[in-house]
Amino acid sequence: MDIEDIRTFVEVADAGGVSPAARRLGVSKSIVSRRLARIEADLGVQLLARTTRGAALTEAGVTFREHAARIGTEIDLARETIHPTGELRGRLRVSVPLSFGPTHFAPALADMARRHPQLQIISCYTDRFVDLIAEGFDCAIRVGYLEDSNLVARRVGPIEGSFVASPDYIRERGAPKTPDDLAGHDALLQGTEPWRLMDDEKVVRVHPQGRFKADNGTALATAAVKGLGLAFLPDCLIHAELASGALVRVMTDYPPPTAGAYVIRPPGPHPAQKVRVLADLLVEDFRTNPERWGLHG
Repeated sequence: MDIEDIRTFVEVADAGGVSPAARRLGVSKSIVSRRLARIEADLGVQLLARTTRGAALTEAGVTFREHAARIGTEIDLARETIHPTGELRGRLRVSVPLSFGPTHFAPALADMARRHPQLQIISCYTDRFVDLIAEGFDCAIRVGYLEDSNLVARRVGPIEGSFVASPDYIRERGAPKTPDDLAGHDALLQGTEPWRLMDDEKVVRVHPQGRFKADNGTALATAAVKGLGLAFLPDCLIHAELASGALVRVMTDYPPPTAGAYVIRPPGPHPAQKVRVLADLLVEDFRTNPERWGLHG
């Protein structure tokens, strides 16, 4: 029984069908179907019942899926034990922020692929918080203030941000000076999360209001340049706008606390070597390229 067939079965079981599993694996549906046929022939039982909505596990499939997932994990751990500093192999599926992932995180992923030619890297760029386990990701890169969860996180670098607005907006509406002033301004929002401000050593949370929302930081930066309101954005995303004067900082006496960039993985005592290597590369990138990350000494 081939290990790739076993891994493919687990992907189909978790994704709920051949088509989504093929997308996760980066192979054709016909290859996935052939692998499933081989493993069912080897076992002599039907593991999946094909339906109009995808594929559902049979009773035998439910039992075998748990063993199959453990087999894949054990083989990965065995390889790492034998070759702890050896060549990375297999597949790394990682979720990356869309707002500035292609410009800021993509170089580290490309460097990882260059250093490890036997490793397949599948990166998905989205500002949505994906479900790592349900959607089959090995890890995710996330930026911001880490909320409590059952996932395991490693901080790889600081992310500094600013409250900003366009000169036109400030001429028309004035610049807020204190947290209480925000009630009289339009905020450009990515969700319902509060804005955090530092009042000396104390973190103050406010819930600004506004009529323009977007699930992408670049879109919020564009709206801020157009004079639609105040925005809270990472400095590395708006470096050019700050340098040109298209955006200016406001609320400088109450700056946001420093956020972070994190590599998030599913729970477990030992991270996969490929996830550790990615985190190490990102730590190195923050240390050697502070200007690209908008860090101020």
